[in-house]
Amino acid sequence: MTTLSLLELVRVTQDTPAAMALNNARDLASHAEEWGYSRVWVAEHHNMEGVASAATSIVVAHIAGGTKSIRVGAGGIMLPNHAPYIIAEQFGTLERLYPGRIDLGLGRAPGTDQIAVRAMRRSPEASDRFPQDVMELQAFLAPAGPDQRIIAVPAAGTNVPLWILGSSTFGATLAAELGLPYAFASHFQPDTLLPALEIYRSRFKPSEQLDRPCAMAGINVIAADTDAEAKRLATTQQMSFADIFSGRRGLSRPPIDDIETYWSPHEKAQAMHMLARSVVGSADTVRTGLQAFAAETSVDEVMIVSDVYDHQARLRSVQLIAEAMNPEDPRPSPPE
Repeated sequence: MTTLSLLELVRVTQDTPAAMALNNARDLASHAEEWGYSRVWVAEHHNMEGVASAATSIVVAHIAGGTKSIRVGAGGIMLPNHAPYIIAEQFGTLERLYPGRIDLGLGRAPGTDQIAVRAMRRSPEASDRFPQDVMELQAFLAPAGPDQRIIAVPAAGTNVPLWILGSSTFGATLAAELGLPYAFASHFQPDTLLPALEIYRSRFKPSEQLDRPCAMAGINVIAADTDAEAKRLATTQQMSFADIFSGRRGLSRPPIDDIETYWSPHEKAQAMHMLARSVVGSADTVRTGLQAFAAETSVDEVMIVSDVYDHQARLRSVQLIAEAMNPEDPRPSPPE
């Protein structure tokens, strides 16, 4: 059975204000827990009107507080935006509150535009220190030494599991060198997935956290009772990606019947290239697509992005994905 996890986008939509989006994320995680998902992550994005997860550690706490056993974490914290000491304090506190359930994925990109980078008072060159910052953060989460003068309280000794995130081969190389698990963002960067996994596995060095390579890859999956309905639901994500290239910025949009009326040929080509790692359809279609993805990549875990506009339809999508990959284990349906 393929291990499944979720990347929760905390989408603000035309019908879902930020508070509702945050509560929907918590509700989705509680159902995902029942349906056998391994973890739920949220990502740090800034200056994006349609995403409510900028204060990532607070969102993680909100979701963890509404669940019992599923792992909850950041996928990820954009470390160049922060002092490692502060992130250690935040995620160490989360680990004290929810022991054994917190993950800390780390990314090198700013997760925003240059205007927001300036607003955060972070240097554009901060990403150059990413490897050193990862090791500094790791040290703050380790047990404090007897003569250590600065301690991340209450984080010291929590050893929160770190993951390196990547959409290029840089992260794969770093994760291998540090002996950390690696998660590749193939849900929007499909081109270098396989080369990055090969680099990570071939260069991996065992560490105190991990004795062998552990890789995760993202994929967009939208499931519905029929292929036609799933394709209609997928237009929400397709419009979001088209908006990136058109310069349109705003909230997530409800699905439409004909996506061809929305995007230009150029926007379509760019969006569909980024969405190349996608499976859209009924449970049978999803099962076939995910099994092929798992066989092609041999990853230890598949992280699902199910960007569906309506919350109930998204719950149904996530439920169908779980059932497709483990059909002998019936999942309770969410309440209407």
